[in-house]
Amino acid sequence: MGVKIRFNVAKFGAKVASQVSKFGFGSGNNLPGYVFYKIAGKEALKDLAHEMSIGPILITGTNGKTTTTTLLIKLLSADTKIRKSFESNTIHAITTGILKGDGDLGVFEYGIRNKSYGIPDTVQRLIDPVGVVYTTISREHSQVAGVKNPFEEYVDAKSLLSQGMTRGVVISNADDPVTANIACNKRNDLHVNFYGLAIDSINDIFESDSPNCPRCGKKLEYSQKFLNHRGIYSCCCGFKRHEPNVKLIGADFKPDNWDLTIEGNLYNYTNNKDISFEVSINVPPFGFHNIYNTLASICTYATFTPKIDNIENTIKEVFNNLDMSFIPPGRFEVVKLNDKYVGLGQGDNGDAAKINALFMNQYIDGPLEFIYTTPDENEEEIFEDHLEVIKNLNPDHMIVVPGRKSIEKAKEYYNIISEEYDNADFYPLSYDKMDERIRKLVDLAETSDYNYVIMTGCGEEQEMWENIKQKLINK
Repeated sequence: MGVKIRFNVAKFGAKVASQVSKFGFGSGNNLPGYVFYKIAGKEALKDLAHEMSIGPILITGTNGKTTTTTLLIKLLSADTKIRKSFESNTIHAITTGILKGDGDLGVFEYGIRNKSYGIPDTVQRLIDPVGVVYTTISREHSQVAGVKNPFEEYVDAKSLLSQGMTRGVVISNADDPVTANIACNKRNDLHVNFYGLAIDSINDIFESDSPNCPRCGKKLEYSQKFLNHRGIYSCCCGFKRHEPNVKLIGADFKPDNWDLTIEGNLYNYTNNKDISFEVSINVPPFGFHNIYNTLASICTYATFTPKIDNIENTIKEVFNNLDMSFIPPGRFEVVKLNDKYVGLGQGDNGDAAKINALFMNQYIDGPLEFIYTTPDENEEEIFEDHLEVIKNLNPDHMIVVPGRKSIEKAKEYYNIISEEYDNADFYPLSYDKMDERIRKLVDLAETSDYNYVIMTGCGEEQEMWENIKQKLINK
């Protein structure tokens, strides 16, 4: 069979697979791409990706990928047709997104935890992205197929997604030294656009050690910390925070909504020219972490939109009509139950838990109860990060529940916590009886004696947290 014939047969087979997947046979996010991959061969993905005359954009990072992807799709879709996929962590899912869509631009979220399963260098070579977006990279020690994932290898895997790029733009969080270093390493090969904060009114309320310089390994010095390791930093080796091309220059944080002013001076890839804009938007009080997701999406949109005259109007149209439904299922949200505020959502790495705590801190005005769902075996580093968050919030009462499978390991974590907090309780809820676990967590929040409750930690990333959230909302 000729290459061209095989390519067309593969596309037809993928189309059939897409229809089959609607009836519950196979994964709708993977099956069409898998069929194409098997019939045409992996090298055919290059031809498939090149059907987009501008090209694909990949969004990666530890936190913020899905929200940034969601916002970017809203922005670019206002100007042009795009192909897309959410929460992708396989090459087959991206391929499915290319096959199902129509347009010259593609927007694909891509989660990577290590080189073996994420194959970032292979994805880069075959998909040939014109844009790679880095949200933030923080300590991530989750197991992959039962094996610990060291942070250095995790960062290396993320770096490989853009390392081989010879065209396009790398877009990076300037305030994160890890992502900024990845982007700086590409400045001799292609354009780099940075985004970040440029205001004095956002400061991290938690004390934490400064990270090591990603270049020389010495401790970074910070003149301002915005959120955890994100801030204005420098090192004696010469590495320092780059001035953002898209930045938050003004903010009015009101109880019911926020007014944000954003300035942009950056390179637009599609029109091959430098552009400038300034725009003020009104958004829900969605937490400081979503300011970064907003900046990431706007920076990427302004980099790739073919209609540069539309930039300010499109940004206003999307964000001025935004509500909290844009937050992905299972993500942290505050639910009001009569006079009680319950903040809940996944926080299965230290950075996510800290972001959740900062979000909740906007509401706390009295004694706090912390319902903590623990990590599993071989996830002690995650627990250490979580414990730092717990100590900084200093709750009046602790409830500890297994977040993953091991009740025995959860009890060990509880014993450590109970040494710090006399007022602590442990509930050995089974992972295999997830419905019972969910019902009990809902009951603990609903019947709490405290007006301020935070429930976060590890667990089923979407199903468990969204189930709990919806049950509380319905009550």
